[in-house]
Amino acid sequence: MASAAPASDLTGWRRAPFAAGGVSHDCYEKGSGPGVVLVPEIPGITPEVLGLADHLVDAGFTVVVPSAFGTPGRRESPGYNLGVIARLCVSAEFRAFAMNARRPFADYLRALARDLAARTPGPGVGVVGMCFTGGFALAAATDDAVLAPVLAQPSVPFPISAARRADPGLSNEELDRVAARARDSGLCALGLRFSEDRLAPPDRFAALRARLGDAFEVIELDAAPGNTGGFDRSAHSVLTREVRARQGHQALAARERVVAFLRERLTPPS
Repeated sequence: MASAAPASDLTGWRRAPFAAGGVSHDCYEKGSGPGVVLVPEIPGITPEVLGLADHLVDAGFTVVVPSAFGTPGRRESPGYNLGVIARLCVSAEFRAFAMNARRPFADYLRALARDLAARTPGPGVGVVGMCFTGGFALAAATDDAVLAPVLAQPSVPFPISAARRADPGLSNEELDRVAARARDSGLCALGLRFSEDRLAPPDRFAALRARLGDAFEVIELDAAPGNTGGFDRSAHSVLTREVRARQGHQALAARERVVAFLRERLTPPS
């Protein structure tokens, strides 16, 4: 039985820089079919993030993974993680502590999504953000090119106060635009978290559900003591570290729901 999360490496991934708004990051691309931008969690493009990326490629998507922090392919370690977090905390591109904030990295993602949508089949693209980048997936959905935003354990702004725990991770103006798209054109978003995750507090999803209503689908995996999935109370990464490739595993089922959501929203009409 699988005892570790699915992992992969950079084999077969094409690297090219993508620049927008005065910022340039290397992006890794692979696959064919409708486009999905997969935005890594801290500390960056780890083997587990690549395991998810290759899973999406195998599911029939063109996947682009921007490398905005960390070293692509490098495994996690406590020191490595802390070093990346320290740099991100002071980065003006991400504004990790700001509330009601329009963040420059969201503009970059919107441009990347438009580029991918212009050269892949389907009506638009998906954006999957995780942990530090979770909320950026929804911020990217102010652009009409983004049809399937997925927020996995969104952790920005860092939830160090009650107000920050309830902050949705994008500006009021951006959220207004997303809510208008949900109301007028059927945009839907998918959010995932573990029940005990303090980094991605329930207040944040409650605020988003209050604005988006049924257009915001929530998957919450039970991590309370004695939970049937065997998750530790500190479980955080729904789509990567906590996944086990075995039948009936709840995080694996959540990842498959993400694949189904992307297919529903991005498959060209027949």
